[in-house]
Amino acid sequence: MPQQRKYTLDNTDRKILEEWYYLMTLGRQLDEKAPNYLKQALGWSYHAPYAGHDGIQLAIGRHFDREKDFLFPYYRDMLTALSAGLTPEEIILNGLSKATDVASGGRHMSNHFAKPEWHIQNVSSATGNHTLHAVGTARAIKIYGSGGIAVSSQGESSTSEGYVFEAINGASKEQLPVVFVFQDNQYGISVPQRDQSANRRAANNYKGIKNLKIIFCDGKNVFDSMNTMYEAKKHALENNEPVIVHANCYRIHSHSNSDRHELYRDDNERHCIRLSDPLERFRIQLLHSGKFTEEELKALDAKAKKEISAAHKKAIAAPDPDPKTIFDFVIPEPYVSAKYPDGLHDGSKGKPKRLIAALNETLKAEFRHNPDTYIWGQDVAHKEKGGIFNVTKGMQQEFGRTRVFNAPIAEDYILGTANGMSRYDDKIRIVVEGAEFADYFWPAMEQLVDSTHDYWRSNGAFAPNVTIRLASGGYIGGGLYHSQTIEGALATFPGLRIVYPSSADDAAGLLRTAIRSRGLTMFLEPKALYNDPSAEAIVPGDFEVPFGKARIRREGTDLTVITYGNTVPFCLKAAEQIAEETAKSVEVVDIRSLIPLDRETILNSVKKTNRALVVHEDKVFGGFGGELAGIIADEAFTSLDAPVKRIGATFTPVGFNRILEKAILLDTEKIKQGMLEVLEF
Repeated sequence: MPQQRKYTLDNTDRKILEEWYYLMTLGRQLDEKAPNYLKQALGWSYHAPYAGHDGIQLAIGRHFDREKDFLFPYYRDMLTALSAGLTPEEIILNGLSKATDVASGGRHMSNHFAKPEWHIQNVSSATGNHTLHAVGTARAIKIYGSGGIAVSSQGESSTSEGYVFEAINGASKEQLPVVFVFQDNQYGISVPQRDQSANRRAANNYKGIKNLKIIFCDGKNVFDSMNTMYEAKKHALENNEPVIVHANCYRIHSHSNSDRHELYRDDNERHCIRLSDPLERFRIQLLHSGKFTEEELKALDAKAKKEISAAHKKAIAAPDPDPKTIFDFVIPEPYVSAKYPDGLHDGSKGKPKRLIAALNETLKAEFRHNPDTYIWGQDVAHKEKGGIFNVTKGMQQEFGRTRVFNAPIAEDYILGTANGMSRYDDKIRIVVEGAEFADYFWPAMEQLVDSTHDYWRSNGAFAPNVTIRLASGGYIGGGLYHSQTIEGALATFPGLRIVYPSSADDAAGLLRTAIRSRGLTMFLEPKALYNDPSAEAIVPGDFEVPFGKARIRREGTDLTVITYGNTVPFCLKAAEQIAEETAKSVEVVDIRSLIPLDRETILNSVKKTNRALVVHEDKVFGGFGGELAGIIADEAFTSLDAPVKRIGATFTPVGFNRILEKAILLDTEKIKQGMLEVLEF
């Protein structure tokens, strides 16, 4: 952090002024050169010019401490990245999407600048969603006392997003050292600020929030921007409070190279903006002060041009990404059990436990095992209550409010700050109760989607080590928003593990593996089985279930039933009835892990029995069973003596009245009839 509290033209050392000017002319030359790469079909197919934001971007980068701070830049932050220390070569490599691009190796959109080793984060193209990540990182900074801040930079229009409000609201409640910089150029592409909010200045929309300081500055003015960033960082550090820096800027050019601002800005407006060019104003100030001559500034311009030319030659010659690498870094390698490689145990020692008890005991055991484990969510830690179903009962009492705490009723905030906090250190493991019921998880989908491709997008530099717990499914008379299943939709996102246990031992084993693994795991809990005797099992204290290992619940020779979650007990009961009534033997395969999937066990079973029935609680149409049936048809077709059949819920929401619920969801009798249809084909 710069030592000087108050910068003016008169009291600023000449060497510092020269450094600032050089960065500004270097950045501006790159800013103007970027579109030429697209014209020459060399790359940089997306470029958002920063010209007009020069003062505030220089200030953000100059105040960034790569050892202690975390920086979340947005797509217009080219000068911010240069000012923070990135080289022109690194900027061009990003623009040309080269394999050696430090931000993503060509995997992410150009103009998304990052350098993870310096804590300059790779952020999403979804405007403003990194504000939540910055808050999560700031939480870790505060907990671990590292003495830094998190900086989130963005345009003013992204502050209309709900998750930005969640971020600022949550940061103020938790009193976190995060600085939100609004680079306000009054346009969201072509949409003027007057169409975004009633307040002309976006920061005024956040007035009245406690523990939040708001500072306004002229983002075109180098000195005002430097002084404001100094004040903001100082306040955040000394008071452990969030700060909004609202920087008034102009956007001299179009929003991006795919935009034409002359379609919505008249000649006079564009002319006046060009006259307010921050670089030209700073240049004139330096000349009028007598500290620099025209020749000296031209020499710096020439030096910058020469540096860019050399960087260009190196970047052009750099290797392009290898298409063979597309499967690298989709999801990290998981924790592997040495003692239970197949996720099975002999079940001979101990007393059976209910599924809910197994979850509670495993969470506590993992919190004892790793002191850098945290959990939060809605309603998870208040007096004797631990979540809507008491899965986290007693955890705050044992592990304290820092590690176990309630979050606002804001699903985006719950997951977004988990992503951010896990960026602080790879040793951190986070469990979140993503929503009180799986049905309520949808507001967090923006954060989930972003988190699923973090590892791939960053070229393996960052993976959110987060386990998302959701109470899923029906059979409780819950109706809409308390009985739906969502795994079919979730399974479409690469980078997300999905597990769905049906017994106490599998729930404990999969949860332990999820928490100990790097990467993102969706842990779906069949809430109807929490206290159901059919899900009881003996649970070894150290039990672990590997991902991608199915479990044969019942051996058979005449039909394979593939299932998971709430329908497993129904399938087992139906198979027993079939055996009693027809002498046919039904094999029940509980896949336990949807992604990764144990194809081998499924296919071997089908090749043995020559018949397959896919059973799940979700709707048949669009459900995960379609993927299972497709795999069997593709890879075991010649072994089939009957078509692959799927059964599940009707293509309707789940009704509240128990009569409606019964008509919609599967039960033992419906599954038994499905078995008979396949056996009799």
